[in-house]
Amino acid sequence: MRPNVGLSDDQRNGVAELLRKILADEAVLAFKTRNYHWNVEGPHFPHLHKMFGEQYDDLDEKMDEIAEFIRAFGLPAPGSMAKMLDKTRLLEESDDRVNSELMVKTLVYDHEAIIRSLREDIETADKKYEAVDVADFLTGLLEHHLKVAWMLRSTAE
Repeated sequence: MRPNVGLSDDQRNGVAELLRKILADEAVLAFKTRNYHWNVEGPHFPHLHKMFGEQYDDLDEKMDEIAEFIRAFGLPAPGSMAKMLDKTRLLEESDDRVNSELMVKTLVYDHEAIIRSLREDIETADKKYEAVDVADFLTGLLEHHLKVAWMLRSTAE
């Protein structure tokens, strides 16, 4: 049954596609963060291992919320890494032997890239698709990434 949530089919499809890209970005970042959690070494291991673990747990929760939002519009959420890699705006990590300093800097870069994308996505959701609920949800997501980026930058100092 097609949802009757006050958006046209074109609006629902547009918002869902926007959310799929965001979900893909979160998935790539989550897997990269998990990789760093598994492979971090050095004198800051205990702190970084714990921090990366907490961060990928948070990202997993965000991914679930995004996927459920897509489903609330009656449309499928991508469920494979191939689909995520096809839609992401981030680069995948291909090296398991990254030093801890580069790990932190890479995560800062990715969180900040997501923040920049979310600023555009919020505008698109609000103005183009007239989906204030999606814009509001994305604003909360942006605030989360701002905080994580700040914590990572502070760690890198």
